[in-house]
Amino acid sequence: MKHNAALSYLVPIDAPRTGVAVQDALVAMIEKAGIGIGDRLPPEVAMAASLGVGRSTIREAMNRWEGLGIIRRRRGDGTYLTARVQSSQGPLPTMIRLEGEALLRLLEVRRVLETGTVRRAAAHATPDQRRDIAALCDDLLRIVAAGLPYRDADWAFHGAISDATGNPLFGQLLVHLDHAFERSEDAPFSRNAFGLASFPIHRDLADAIGRGDADAAEAAIHAIIDSVASEIRQIIDLGPQGDAAP
Repeated sequence: MKHNAALSYLVPIDAPRTGVAVQDALVAMIEKAGIGIGDRLPPEVAMAASLGVGRSTIREAMNRWEGLGIIRRRRGDGTYLTARVQSSQGPLPTMIRLEGEALLRLLEVRRVLETGTVRRAAAHATPDQRRDIAALCDDLLRIVAAGLPYRDADWAFHGAISDATGNPLFGQLLVHLDHAFERSEDAPFSRNAFGLASFPIHRDLADAIGRGDADAAEAAIHAIIDSVASEIRQIIDLGPQGDAAP
């Protein structure tokens, strides 16, 4: 069977950064064995034995992949590939590429959810909520301009928009999506410089909600997501410093 034959592509690893080496080895195995979406991966214990590492190391890698939406575990049945994986051909580490591709998948879901959120907020926000959204946008843009960590301010702004829908599930779903995706601390997607081009558009979004213009609010959230997605693709293609692969 394909998932058992794939083990022949794994060889013992000896690297100071075992976790990174395991990730790279698993991606190479999937590519060489022709494992596709919907195919089952070899058992964790077998992969650990082939790589000469502890099962906990493989389990940690699989937990990471599950968080990125790359695999799905079926109790009593095995682990299945749910997204395409590809080795990085340039200076970008393979794991960062996988994280970037997972972020793009997450943005597809956020686009659907946030489109409905901003349209409903534009239609149903109270005058006080519209003023709060505008003020939180001012705070966010001031923090970004100062080069300070902006994550909390960004969530406060988007949280106020979710609250303005009158349905708490909008905000809960967005928070759940964000918490389900664990970013690497050293990844370019976790740095303060990431996503800066999208922040001026937040003013357009706040203004549209402020005047109750649902169409303009939808256009603004699409522009914000497009900006972030474009930056992710640039990082994946060129590396975190924007240098083309040799």
